[in-house]
Amino acid sequence: MSKNITLTGTERFFEVSEIIVSKTDLKGRVTYCNSQFVKICGYSEKEMLGQPHSIIRHPDMPRCVFELMWETIQNDKEIFAYVVNRCKNGDHYWVNAHITPSHDASGNIIGYHSNRRVPDRDIVNNAIIPLYKKLLDEENAHTNRKEGMKASRQMLTDLLESGGVPYDEFIATL
Repeated sequence: MSKNITLTGTERFFEVSEIIVSKTDLKGRVTYCNSQFVKICGYSEKEMLGQPHSIIRHPDMPRCVFELMWETIQNDKEIFAYVVNRCKNGDHYWVNAHITPSHDASGNIIGYHSNRRVPDRDIVNNAIIPLYKKLLDEENAHTNRKEGMKASRQMLTDLLESGGVPYDEFIATL
């Protein structure tokens, strides 16, 4: 894991009118990806299908944020989050992700659906990158990965509790 947010490689961008879409099964394996997703990440559809969505996980994305996202969607709730992803060639791109559970006719969760839009650059630069750097620094301050993630998650929880807001409200008010 990176010691700082370094974001090596070239940053890729997409248009405000474009939406990156993917779907996964319950274990996070990609079951669908639209052409915009394929275009920006650099993997072909064939390379993506069946792979864990984490194939595009950037090492400078705090693990505690992913833990919070998984916890939220597995509890049948939607979540909004700023995410930095890594392309096949090492480039990166930022998204404002909206992730929701997908249900069958009986209401059972059968997978997850994510729409990603162009993020607000001021929020990314002035709020998200500094926050993610603090979370990563806390993760990396521990030799044990599990303890590091637990400590950074507590840091995030403390921040949310001090503001008296859940994660989604925090993101919406940035």
